[in-house]
Amino acid sequence: MKLSKFLRLLTCVSAAVITSAAISQEADNRAPMVVIDKDPFPSTYMPWPSVMTAITNAHILTGDGGEIEQGTLVMDGGRIIAVGENVDIPAGAQIIDGTGKWVTPGIIDMHSHMGIWTDGGNEVKSPNTADVWGEHSIWPQTPNFPAALAAGVTTQQNLPGSANRFGGRGVTLKMVPSRSTEGMKFPGAPYGLKMACGENPRGVHRSQGRFATAMGQFAGYRTSWIEATDYKNAWDKYYADYEAGKDVKAPKRDLKLETLMGVLNGEISIQMHCYRADEMVDVINMAKEFHYKIAAFHHAVEAYKIADILADNDICAGMWADWWGFKLESFDGIDENIPMMAAAGGCAIVHSDSDTGGQRLNQEAAKAWADGERVGLHFTRGEVFKWLTLNPAKSIGLADQIGSLEVGKNADVVIWNGDPLSVYALAENVFIDGALHYDRNNTENQWITDHALGYVTAGDHQ
Repeated sequence: MKLSKFLRLLTCVSAAVITSAAISQEADNRAPMVVIDKDPFPSTYMPWPSVMTAITNAHILTGDGGEIEQGTLVMDGGRIIAVGENVDIPAGAQIIDGTGKWVTPGIIDMHSHMGIWTDGGNEVKSPNTADVWGEHSIWPQTPNFPAALAAGVTTQQNLPGSANRFGGRGVTLKMVPSRSTEGMKFPGAPYGLKMACGENPRGVHRSQGRFATAMGQFAGYRTSWIEATDYKNAWDKYYADYEAGKDVKAPKRDLKLETLMGVLNGEISIQMHCYRADEMVDVINMAKEFHYKIAAFHHAVEAYKIADILADNDICAGMWADWWGFKLESFDGIDENIPMMAAAGGCAIVHSDSDTGGQRLNQEAAKAWADGERVGLHFTRGEVFKWLTLNPAKSIGLADQIGSLEVGKNADVVIWNGDPLSVYALAENVFIDGALHYDRNNTENQWITDHALGYVTAGDHQ
């Protein structure tokens, strides 16, 4: 190699090393990367102590559509370790004779305001309150929590109200006593953003002087999603530039847009209050426009009209058994709504939206089942119970952990004194993560909040 060429090469290498060192030094002098804490209020829930337990000779509804007429379920370490007809019971297991009893997964209520409404439940002065977090309004001493537990409910999604387009984040709770909301939070459960279309936001914001029509509401949704897209792009660019070694300043944080960005990133699910079929289709089209996923429509009184569309788009529908006709957009409801959604292959769910209904979800499912039977829509008990367990688990992003009695899943288990789809059925024992949290026959193992003391005696709440 000629000396001149060698010297030019050496000069280029030296320059590259110097430039690299300069960039490295510049990077070292940068402020630390700003990372948004996506879980600033983590769950502090700790499972109660439990023992290996086998429930034998019971009629089991597995929650995923299955039914075992005389089976055994074994749980240990907070998990289900065996379920079936011919199960070998491990040595040392505590045995509960389930003869004449029924066993199911814990019921999941995917739409409740049970703990939030004690504090009002909704910020109504703005069409977009995506910055609020429902968990900050939960009152852990709410007396209806233990009442729901006694009715076989083990998990509940607690949501803000529906007075605005974006109502705020909900929170998923375990029905366990705690001094704080964090002690009830389901560990790792994804957040859901409560949204609403229809008469509620239109009526509320009409009185405030604007957004009195559906077209106004949808213009507002889309404007917010455009803002959220810009916000997401700004953060994505910041992270890319930082990783490239650039000295960049992070965008200013905005709690409202952070929640919407979480939806666009697929980290937060959309839980959408919506009654009418046409508006649900409009919302689906909007979700496609901005590339986010709707987990579930709530109330969905006209789901039967578009059951195939909901099924094709893998969107669940949380519905009442027979609430309809109480306002104009609910007038075209039918009692066969839930079974028609299920018959179309959709994700049909029985939800409550009521403190009292949240204590009778098994009876609500039975009513919907009967309404379907009368028009020729036939389902087994096992299939019906899926409306209370695995389907709602799917809608809140927890189907891999709860909702069915499968090996490896959380041992959220209910023992009933009879067919749980009978009006006479009562939950006798309720286990959460394998620990006995409710025993109807033992007043020492019944959760009564401080608020209830003085007017409720142990054993009185049914």
